Amino acid sequence: QVFGSVTSVLNMSIFKDQFVLEDLIQEMKLKSTALSFGPLQPNGHICVQGSFPAIKLLRDFLLLKAKSLSEEEKREESKSGQRPRRKLQQYRLATETSSSVRDAGGEKQVVVLDADVYRYIKSFFSRTFLVNDGVVISDITDGDTTTLYIRSAGSRSDAGRVLRVKEKIENQSVKLHNNLRKERISFEKHPRGEKEIYRRVCGRLKPRYPSVLIVPYDTHIDVIGNSSDVFEFTKEVRS
Repeated sequence: QVFGSVTSVLNMSIFKDQFVLEDLIQEMKLKSTALSFGPLQPNGHICVQGSFPAIKLLRDFLLLKAKSLSEEEKREESKSGQRPRRKLQQYRLATETSSSVRDAGGEKQVVVLDADVYRYIKSFFSRTFLVNDGVVISDITDGDTTTLYIRSAGSRSDAGRVLRVKEKIENQSVKLHNNLRKERISFEKHPRGEKEIYRRVCGRLKPRYPSVLIVPYDTHIDVIGNSSDVFEFTKEVRS
């Protein structure tokens, strides 16, 4: 209700191996009549505009589609005994990779990023978030997405400065989103002592892979970086 309109860039290429994209988009249009859809780009991106609640409903619809693909993958994995390595945008659905919202006064921008991309930018490209005294950035991570709120901190409105910060973040996000990969090292089937061994091995290997981001959780470790580094890193951890 605060924001008049949201513009979101959806990366539909993650579905191209399972669906005819034109048919999927037609289904999206039928389910989301309140949204306006731009043309499908050759790279699989499509621009969607409308209210924030309508965008969230569309996101939920696509998450269900992605979940069905994930369950299909698990069945294939149980048959083959191996888990395929996939692009980050395929492993974790990011329907709002480069979303933005602008309020009526033009002093605030909202960018919704894939949470893993955000963590990687924050770790290795922290200068992306460096701003002057006139701009403030705050963030909220909810599941797979991180929402950044960029606003003017001064008494005087400076919509242009806020917009430039938003564009810098979006450009860095899109660049990384197309190149990063993620692999998950699961602890679910390992005893507690073995989990600690995995963690120590990851810490020992990290200096040899300076561009790899390690995100530890209670049940698994996520390894994020370029394809070759992630492959070699996880291979050494598991060997």
